[in-house]
Amino acid sequence: MCNCYCDCPIIRVVPPFSCQVLQSCTLAEGPPRIAIYRRQRPCRSLFRKFFLRGDIPISRYFGPKASRQFIKWHVPPEKLDYQRYLPLFFDGLCESTFPYREFARNGVRDMIAAAKEKQLLCCLPMLILPAKRALHTKDPDVIIATLRSLQQLVQAGSTIGPALVPYYRQLLPMANLFRGVNVNQCDQMDFQGGNRLGEVIDATLNTLERTGGKDAYLNIKYMVPTYESCVLNR
Repeated sequence: MCNCYCDCPIIRVVPPFSCQVLQSCTLAEGPPRIAIYRRQRPCRSLFRKFFLRGDIPISRYFGPKASRQFIKWHVPPEKLDYQRYLPLFFDGLCESTFPYREFARNGVRDMIAAAKEKQLLCCLPMLILPAKRALHTKDPDVIIATLRSLQQLVQAGSTIGPALVPYYRQLLPMANLFRGVNVNQCDQMDFQGGNRLGEVIDATLNTLERTGGKDAYLNIKYMVPTYESCVLNR
């Protein structure tokens, strides 16, 4: 505010914590705004590069089950090298443009559904950085798709959830940031049906706790302090 007792026609904006603040007719500049929820600029993923080059044996499916099946696999997914292809599909989760977005998401779903537990455990460390990159785009649609892929991943075997616990520090910062992004509908009808970002984050944290073993809750609580256990509080 102005430091003098007269009506100043012109008030100068000066830097804060400087000697100019003590002068008359001055106003300290406020702190800059931090766009913490701003979406990051989309990046060109390795999945798109390899797909356009023809190194991924998939194409668009136009058969009678096209409403439920998006990908036509030229090689059955269970016969692919999971340590090579599954990290590529996870890298494509950061895509927000059609059709690469749908190819990546449906490819992750099909490969996890067809995989054996040992195959997923072998390539689990390779999935962390692509999943982290997708979560740090801060795009709600991308975050929801990535979290649902993680839910499917930990439910694919009894040993995958405990093996994912050491990587919570890389995966859960965005969950802590966006967990409170919910809309109070009051008495109105919710047409999104569980597709809200805050609800998907809560469902993912509950799934991680149920499948992560005895150390899962403490590690989730460390990264998301507002989380309450769904196992201990039943």
